[in-house]
Amino acid sequence: QVQLAESGGGSVQAGGSLRLSCAASGGTFSTYAMGWFRQAPGKEREFVAVISWDGAPTYYAGSVKGRFTISRDNAKNTVYLQMNSLEPEDTAVYYCAARPWIIKTLPTDFGSWGQGTQVTVSS
Repeated sequence: QVQLAESGGGSVQAGGSLRLSCAASGGTFSTYAMGWFRQAPGKEREFVAVISWDGAPTYYAGSVKGRFTISRDNAKNTVYLQMNSLEPEDTAVYYCAARPWIIKTLPTDFGSWGQGTQVTVSS
């Protein structure tokens, strides 16, 4: 089973930017659709963005569309989430996830998960 490790989280002021990375080991990275999810205190884990095995298509939650960009580098076994114009409502633990081939957007459709990285946005 593929192992995932997120990095790049931290604390920023509203309007700032962060770039999250998710490094994969094991499995064949280029066969996985990759997703980003987030979970804030007291809330369910929610979909943020997903990218196909070959980099296209991509899909985003309405709350982040136009501000976040998901990308991947299969040669480096890494998926990224560039987050711009961050808002306090973006504060959450962000998780990287993997599933075979086909894009899905439900957490239950993803079988491999990273440990999460905290993103805190202050006003």
